Amino acid sequence: MSTQQLPVVVIGAGPTGLAAAAHLTGRGIEPLVLEAGASAGAAVREWSHVRLFSTWGEVVDPAAEKLLAPAGWTRPDPATYPSGGDWAEQYLQPLADVLGDRVRTGATVTGVSKAGRDRIVDADREAQPFVVHVQYAGGREERILARAVIDASGTWTAPSPAGGSGLPALGEKAAADRVTYRVPDLEDPTVRARYAGRRTAVIGSGASAFTTLAYLADLAESEDGRGTHAVWILRRGISGSTFGGGTADQLPARGALGLAAKAAVDNGHADAVTGFRTEAIERDGDGRLVLVGEDGRRLDAVDEVIVLTGFRPDLSFLSEVRLNLDERLQAPVGLAPLIDPNQHSCGTVYPHGHRELSHPDQGVYLVGMKSYGRAPTFLAMTGYEQVRSVAAAIAGDLDSADRVELTLPETGVCGGAGLFDAPDTRQTDGGCCAPAPQLVQLGTPAAAGAATEETPAGGCCGS
Repeated sequence: MSTQQLPVVVIGAGPTGLAAAAHLTGRGIEPLVLEAGASAGAAVREWSHVRLFSTWGEVVDPAAEKLLAPAGWTRPDPATYPSGGDWAEQYLQPLADVLGDRVRTGATVTGVSKAGRDRIVDADREAQPFVVHVQYAGGREERILARAVIDASGTWTAPSPAGGSGLPALGEKAAADRVTYRVPDLEDPTVRARYAGRRTAVIGSGASAFTTLAYLADLAESEDGRGTHAVWILRRGISGSTFGGGTADQLPARGALGLAAKAAVDNGHADAVTGFRTEAIERDGDGRLVLVGEDGRRLDAVDEVIVLTGFRPDLSFLSEVRLNLDERLQAPVGLAPLIDPNQHSCGTVYPHGHRELSHPDQGVYLVGMKSYGRAPTFLAMTGYEQVRSVAAAIAGDLDSADRVELTLPETGVCGGAGLFDAPDTRQTDGGCCAPAPQLVQLGTPAAAGAATEETPAGGCCGS
């Protein structure tokens, strides 16, 4: 069989993986989507209670919508915001249903390689198809030959630990009964009882941490949640950009998350501990948890810990293919400079497609959240444009593949370049000045003013 007659294996039936299948189908290329979960959008369903900060108009792929239309599907109001559950039930599942037997669930990819060639062998390597090893839920194994492999498996299964060094804090695994790595669903009575009236440490500084702080603040103000309190653990100091772009964010709901987190602090439902990098999690005599910092600080005991420090890609099943990944982000080297949080703090990601996502083994692509490696701030529309370009490249339509057009909404955040509070007067590629953050203490009138100061209009941040 010619390699061109083989299917393109897509790993993951999430938003980006299903969009990839839609684009391939539209070009007459047969996709085979392998999803480890029991249903399409399995990872999204695990945060079904969380509302997206992107509207329906921004989370539906055009090729997918075209594929869905003959089945009578209509997109929900494009100006409204779906929850994760809405996204899965009203869009991802119908799309998987339309794709039919091109989507297999309960199918875990355990390895990808070149047929008859491990990663060492050069001889005739480019002419060989990919071979994908799959294990199904019932234990059956299968070997599938593929024309190309698009890995859209995401990063959901590999959350980053609490430890400030990138490794689990000492005692973190032993405290697993009181540590979680997900935004809690406080509408679930069991989960609500876990946090109501208790003291919870929230480690992280992104949208998930903002959401959790807001949820806990709402719980504290409810009749059954009196006494609920959060301790917000930040590895950096507090600056004007700590709470996101606020009203300067071109995604209003994203900006509102940061403002909600700030309100939780201002209203006394959360205390912030800054410059704290967790080294150990210990238990006190009552079984509560004590966080110990790398600098020796010991925080007052908490009942629960929620770790929201980002995610990282699982590259274990790709060990036999030749990838070219950035040494810091574990993202494709062509993409990494565009998204590196050590350098970029504002503006949008430069449009990118198949060329930035390519690897030494031609025909294998990491797309979606997995393409970002450990970098944050991925948007669904980025993944949709990635797979449009990749599908065009696989089809041999390089004109279309190279015509990458994507304008992402500004975050409204500027001046936060770098992961540590070190002075930095360099400019980003977009010409946005990134001065060192101004550290302030929360809980004082001066701090409140400093924390809400909006980024000036103009430049790459206010336009």
